[in-house]
Amino acid sequence: MVQVELTKIIIDEKRQDQVIVLKEKDGDRQIPIVIGFMEASAIKMKISGIEVPRPLTHDLLVSVIKAMDGQLMRLIIDKLETSTFFAKLEVKRPSGDLKLIDCRPSDGIAAAVRTKCPIFVDEEVLTKASTLKQ
Repeated sequence: MVQVELTKIIIDEKRQDQVIVLKEKDGDRQIPIVIGFMEASAIKMKISGIEVPRPLTHDLLVSVIKAMDGQLMRLIIDKLETSTFFAKLEVKRPSGDLKLIDCRPSDGIAAAVRTKCPIFVDEEVLTKASTLKQ
């Protein structure tokens, strides 16, 4: 697994699909991931420090995990199939064991930015999807 950071959010209000870019933390490889407008907006709002009067879906997810005495440990993007990325949230349960929960990368990233948990990409996925930074 390779740790990555969210480096770019490209929002075009005229298009349905938006793009986020993850960059290898200790390297130059980057992967663009196409996500929906709502997910991109939720990520951008949190990073920009915009507070909303009521919780968004991703805020709710994080609140439920915390209310169940769980802790979001990391997001793992572990598969790329036909231009579709797959991911899992790794949640530590009160018993100490880890539970992997299937999610879309966009939802996982929205949760990760709310908890400041690390994001990891499987080496094979990173190799298949990466581009070198120009």
